[in-house]
Amino acid sequence: MIERPAVNQTMERPASTGSGILILLLSLAAFAPAIWLIVTSGGEALPIVGGSVVLTLASLALCGLYTVQPNQAVAITLFGDYRGSDRRAGLRWVLPWYTRKTISVRSRNVTSDRLKVNDRGGNPVEIAANVVWRVEDSAKALFDVDNYETFVSIQIDTALRDIASHYAYDHGEEHEPTLRADAELVADKLRGELSTRVAVAGIVIDEARLAHLAYAPEIAGAMLRRQQAEAIIAARQTIVTGAVSMVDNALRLLSERGVVNLDEERKAAMVSNLLVVLCADREAQPVVNAGTLYS
Repeated sequence: MIERPAVNQTMERPASTGSGILILLLSLAAFAPAIWLIVTSGGEALPIVGGSVVLTLASLALCGLYTVQPNQAVAITLFGDYRGSDRRAGLRWVLPWYTRKTISVRSRNVTSDRLKVNDRGGNPVEIAANVVWRVEDSAKALFDVDNYETFVSIQIDTALRDIASHYAYDHGEEHEPTLRADAELVADKLRGELSTRVAVAGIVIDEARLAHLAYAPEIAGAMLRRQQAEAIIAARQTIVTGAVSMVDNALRLLSERGVVNLDEERKAAMVSNLLVVLCADREAQPVVNAGTLYS
């Protein structure tokens, strides 16, 4: 569990706003009589002042209009004091001296840069992640961190380095998970690590998976040769196991059916010949014995 210093966290809450349609209609309706008063005033001060006041109020009212798109939030502040967030889509209105800041709460997909890190065994590897995240608490994202997008990007890199250092690339100890073989486990660990790290910014991690995983170029050649050697050894083990089974079955059938009686020395020679034929890399060239079995 990551320990973080205590901070005064801002929690999102609904803002007190109104429908902008009504304000727009009232403001537009006020322009006509205000202009009519000024034009027909005949130079009298009272109609001019009255019309000017109505025009000023209508213009101020229009300044309080703003729009909210689907999956957007608008944070409302008054002289630096957070007054709530508006998530109701459409034309909205608030007092014109309130400050409004829009933030998207849509899901975002980001692929991190390739990082060169050391795995649990100290081998340098290149690693990158694909992360799907979204803003859940607009107040935390705007006011509890300096720049929430940069914050998320840095935390992805930090979590990747931490995860990579806890797992071997592909040669762990017995029953030990590895980065290459246990992708689902690593993805779950990465998502949990990231969720903890970005919670302070009101961010939710929907998905996190490794997008790139490879040995660093300076050791890639050596590791490839090791993988090839291990593959050859595994293939040889399978071939030898199968060949021994086939030789054992052949000797058993020959003995049960009485096809030929072989002493121990001839059995050993037959086993040797059969294993050579079955385990050879290339086709064996048979030698026909024109004499007896023993000469």
